[in-house]
Amino acid sequence: MNGSTARDRVRVGTFVALAVVLAAVFIRLGFWQLARLEQRRARNAHIASRLAEPVRAFDASRDSASFSRVTLTGTPDYQNEIVLTGRSRNGSPGVHILTPVQRPNTDTAVVVLRGWVYAPDAASADLSRWHEARSEFHGYVMQLPPSTTAHSGSGRKLRALSLPAVRGLLPYPVSAQYVVSQDTASDRTPARLAAPALDDGPHLSYAIQWFSFAMIAIVGAAIVAFRARVSPDGNERGGQRVGQ
Repeated sequence: MNGSTARDRVRVGTFVALAVVLAAVFIRLGFWQLARLEQRRARNAHIASRLAEPVRAFDASRDSASFSRVTLTGTPDYQNEIVLTGRSRNGSPGVHILTPVQRPNTDTAVVVLRGWVYAPDAASADLSRWHEARSEFHGYVMQLPPSTTAHSGSGRKLRALSLPAVRGLLPYPVSAQYVVSQDTASDRTPARLAAPALDDGPHLSYAIQWFSFAMIAIVGAAIVAFRARVSPDGNERGGQRVGQ
């Protein structure tokens, strides 16, 4: 065996080993995406079951269950509305409007995410245009994220929704739950946010892609290894030469 052949075998062995390692990584990522798919389906089933429950009064929803459908009664405080900036809809820039609703017989307000409105800079909108003459809101409950990040915008604007940030902008106590309005919309109301999407997402297609990459790596390594063992004249390398 000459030095060139030995070096070739080392290179081929290194390539095959690397391909096998990559194939193992790709397979692991494929199973990870399948696990994510199962988690998403379980979450979708949970959300669907919540949305299928009867509508309750907000004050009767004591279990703080996200996605429970509720009715909230009170007086909207349009003077203390909050804008959630950088929100797009169908490719158009805009903002979400958060309106505190003050309920009777309690000093704790509940924020209602009334929907999206167009804003060219995705930060500023004439909120007075979107006031609604209603004292009852229908929607589903969500939790204000308990982030430690406080107010991170300017004025009455937030870049991210969190309980400390909202409480820092309002002059009275605020519930840790908020309501995503699903009320009837018109050209005089914000565009309501769609109900949560209950699809499988991209996880299955991602899993198929990772398994395909693993197959390509394995097949490629097998081809390279086979070609390395066969000489150009069809004889297996490493054996005796013909005629010796």
